[in-house]
Amino acid sequence: MPQARRLGAFNGRGLWELYLKEVRRFLKVYLQTLIAPVITTLIFLAIFVLSIGPDMPRHDVGFTTFLAPGLIMMAMVQNAFANTSSSIMIGKVQGNIVDVLMPPLSPAELTLAFTLGGVTRGLMVGILVAAVMAFFVPFPIHHPFHVVYHAVGASLMLSLLGVLAGVWAEKFDHMASVTNFIITPLSFLSGTFYTIDSLPGPARLLAHLNPFFYMIDGFRYGFIGHDQATPGLGLVVVGVANVGLALGCWAMIRAGYKLKS
Repeated sequence: MPQARRLGAFNGRGLWELYLKEVRRFLKVYLQTLIAPVITTLIFLAIFVLSIGPDMPRHDVGFTTFLAPGLIMMAMVQNAFANTSSSIMIGKVQGNIVDVLMPPLSPAELTLAFTLGGVTRGLMVGILVAAVMAFFVPFPIHHPFHVVYHAVGASLMLSLLGVLAGVWAEKFDHMASVTNFIITPLSFLSGTFYTIDSLPGPARLLAHLNPFFYMIDGFRYGFIGHDQATPGLGLVVVGVANVGLALGCWAMIRAGYKLKS
């Protein structure tokens, strides 16, 4: 007679299968999820280079060398957010979110599996964008640790935000409002395309209150060796933000907020 399978305190097999599901979901439409962001980022690069010029110095480096890390980071975080938020939102709209909630997966395991799927997509997009952009832009790497830390930390941050948005939203209009009024403004106003040193005092202060600024500044610091904030502070801000977001995601999923009737 078949015996019931006993699961320990940690369901690693279930977590792995859900993670694979998330990865396979975006790989099946790779033209939309991986190739399209590369093309969009190259168009941004071309527009800025044609309008401003490649040789205008920023932090003693060419403008394209300064701009490239910001564009790579923007592509990573947008796709990390899109992966988790769309997965949960589509599951809720189609009614198959129950297929994820019924298996013996704890709230922490659900949060981790969804989040790692978004991180994987964000990092894959970042690697592809950097590889293609390297044909057009010189890529010095002064501090590899900061490059890796902020790439993973930023993808994790936006992946967790995507989980929060996907759980909170009840329809795609809600999701669009989060993207249009929170994610995009914070991304564009965080020094992605410019140095915040050029901003007036109040705007510079607001920029320093934007957590997106620290992940972009730290990522750029890893490449060009120049920063606009203390590198150690950026490490702390990104780390603390991710811990807080992870706890928020865990609490919402544990409570079944807008997931269970």
